Amino acid sequence: MRPRRLKNEINVVPYIDVMLVLLVIFMVTAPMMTPGSIDVPSVGKAPQAPPAAALQVRISEDGKLALLDAGKTERALNRDELLRKIIAAQRKNPEQAVVIAGDKNVEYQAVLEVMDILQRQQVKRIGLLVQPTGK
Repeated sequence: MRPRRLKNEINVVPYIDVMLVLLVIFMVTAPMMTPGSIDVPSVGKAPQAPPAAALQVRISEDGKLALLDAGKTERALNRDELLRKIIAAQRKNPEQAVVIAGDKNVEYQAVLEVMDILQRQQVKRIGLLVQPTGK
């Protein structure tokens, strides 16, 4: 009788089985996750109020944009109109501050898109408006 030779191979069949089970678990649980919107918390103490002459870009819960200028007049605008108004204000004053005030229930992606548009237009002073909780 011949002695058995040792095999120096890895049996990958159990690993494939485990990977297939994990794949099925991820495929079943992935649709159950809620994507997209987060509940941005309020802060205990805001560092400072926005500058008096800052333009406020307001994003409502349904994603509509509005611009509140230094004269406290609010106008509903689409993205192109909003961009034109802010560029015109930047031409007059390159240090013009722009504050984004997003509704608490607005998708975070909408706020980031507005920030990205403003940064691409070389707006130097962009901030987020927060509401203090009063603590």
